Amino acid sequence: MKVLRTPDAAFDAIPDFPFAPHYADIGDPRDGTVLRLHYVDEGPRDAPVVLMMHGEPTWSYLYRHMIGPVAASGLRVVAPDLIGFGRSDKPARKGDYSYARHVAWMRRWIEQLDLQNITLACQDWGSLIGLRLVAEMPERFNGVVLSNGGLPAGQPAPRAFAIWRAFSKYSPLFPIGRIVKTGTRRGLSDAEVAAYDAPFPDGRYKAGARIFPTFVPLGPNVAVSDQLKAWEVLDRWNKPFLCCFSDSDPITRGGEALFVGRVPGTAGQPHTTLKGGHFIQEDDPAGFVDCILKVAKPGAGA
Repeated sequence: MKVLRTPDAAFDAIPDFPFAPHYADIGDPRDGTVLRLHYVDEGPRDAPVVLMMHGEPTWSYLYRHMIGPVAASGLRVVAPDLIGFGRSDKPARKGDYSYARHVAWMRRWIEQLDLQNITLACQDWGSLIGLRLVAEMPERFNGVVLSNGGLPAGQPAPRAFAIWRAFSKYSPLFPIGRIVKTGTRRGLSDAEVAAYDAPFPDGRYKAGARIFPTFVPLGPNVAVSDQLKAWEVLDRWNKPFLCCFSDSDPITRGGEALFVGRVPGTAGQPHTTLKGGHFIQEDDPAGFVDCILKVAKPGAGA
């Protein structure tokens, strides 16, 4: 496996991201290649963990307005960069990525850090991977806070997603920062757009970001059977499961209906509609933080 690593200097001018980098070496389960995975780790090491998982095509920078407030509440915040994103290593070939491989990489990382008492906070691909992790190691998780994501298992693709999937596959240009900007309601500054571009010095580094939409199991997909197995666990999940989807995401708006009433842990939870677009961490970070605290630290939410 050929692996690329974004030079550290690319991140020197990132605004509003004062968090020290941490790294773990993860052995690939298929060929043994060692991949360096970056993560943020803030707050008391012995406190309950909030695992903030980003999606496509972002990195842990997405959570920069949320990490500090959640850690200040007394919780440990761990925010990884998925392989292929952020400061983490980037396999250069699209063929080196798969949905199952992403789940395996993140599972090995969680086991290496021996994370316990976890509340998963997730969005986009952070939920597709994160909910699979919950299903594979439910004993490590205390709760879930889900926004603008899901666990699809072969349903038809919404038109907005089908357009996005085709764009990621065929467009000669794939401007990461501008893509993220279009998924927010408030817009982003030039410096913020540059921060999302920073992990990708050129097109060679974008294989993971390019291929991710193809893996979403909307319609026929090799991952559907694994999704259905995960749903078998969620159908019995009685720990807290709170949904906080946004009001202006054309892809996932209304997606909470697939969970509320089906997952036992959704019963009695203060499900919330947040204000913003797809990348709700940019549009309504305070609202997302409040939802996390209601699950990870009951009584602490506003």
